[in-house]
Order: sequence, then structure tokens, then C-alpha cells
Amino acid sequence: MWTYIIIAIIAIIALIIIYIFSLYNSFVKLNNKVKEAFSTMDVYLKKRWDLIPNIVETVKGYAKHEEGTLKEIVNLRNSTYSSMSNDEKIKANEEMSRGINKIMAIAEAYPDLKASENFKDLSEQLAKVEEDIANSRKYYNAVIRMYNNKIEMFPSNIFAGMFGYKTKTMFEVNGNERENIKVEL
Repeated sequence: MWTYIIIAIIAIIALIIIYIFSLYNSFVKLNNKVKEAFSTMDVYLKKRWDLIPNIVETVKGYAKHEEGTLKEIVNLRNSTYSSMSNDEKIKANEEMSRGINKIMAIAEAYPDLKASENFKDLSEQLAKVEEDIANSRKYYNAVIRMYNNKIEMFPSNIFAGMFGYKTKTMFEVNGNERENIKVEL
């Protein structure tokens, strides 16, 4: 009789250990997916980061009195992208998005600028990069949702805390990006 009880206890302990290993591996797998999703998005953010100086220089020639807006974007762009943390990259991207919206609003006010081949080419490149960023944001947020669900749902939430896994922030549009840009000439 005691033999059966000991075997049952060992079996239960073995199942718990297998469950914990399996759960830990799923945390690692989801965490790696989050890193991969951010890296994909980061490539497009960097591409846009590198495109901005060309757009700013093109706009400068047409919109001299918009220098304050352009300086704000240039100052943001002068930060060293590679030394930023992921959260800093997301914050810088939000600020860069506001700046890009301002540049595009300025371009609307200058027909000669809109007609410039250089500006057309740059804005087409930017539109493509923005589309890529939007798609990679969707993927990143989907992976973050799966990751956060795993971290927050019972019983995996108990082990997530033990293993040191914490929820991550989704890439969201802030309130300023939802508003229309006002250009005053």
C-alpha cells in the first residue's frame, strides 16, 4: 500500500516538474518572439530615422520660416539611435511621428515643395516605411498581447513572477498623434 502512495507522490511531483519546465520554456519562447517582433519594427524605425534628414533638408529650402519645427525634428534626430533602450526608441518614435506629421502638413502648404521630384521620392519612401512600421507595430502588439496574457493568467502568473518575467508595454499611438496637425503660416 505504501509503495503505491509513494509511486503516486513521485508521479505527481514528476508531472509538476514537467509542467514547470514546459511553462518556463513557453516564457522563453514568447520572450524571444517579443524580441524578434521588436527587432523587426526597429529595422523600419531606423530606416525612417535615417530618411528624416533628407526630408528636412528638402523642406528647409522651401519653408524657411518653419525653422522652429524643423529644428525640433533635427534635434530629436541627432540623438544616437543605437544607444537608446527599446522604451526610449518607442518614445523617440512617437515624437518623430509628430514631427513627420508637421512636415507633411507644411508640404501641403507649399505647392512647389509638393511638386519637387526629390520631395515626391522621399515622401513615397517615407509612406512605404510608415506602412511597414504600421504592419510591424501590429505584429509586435499581437506578440506582446500573447506574452502579457501568459504572464497575467493563472496559474502561469505565479511562475512568471518566480522566473522574473514582467508584462511589457504595447506600442500605442498617443493622444497627440490622433489629433489633426495645425499649420499656421
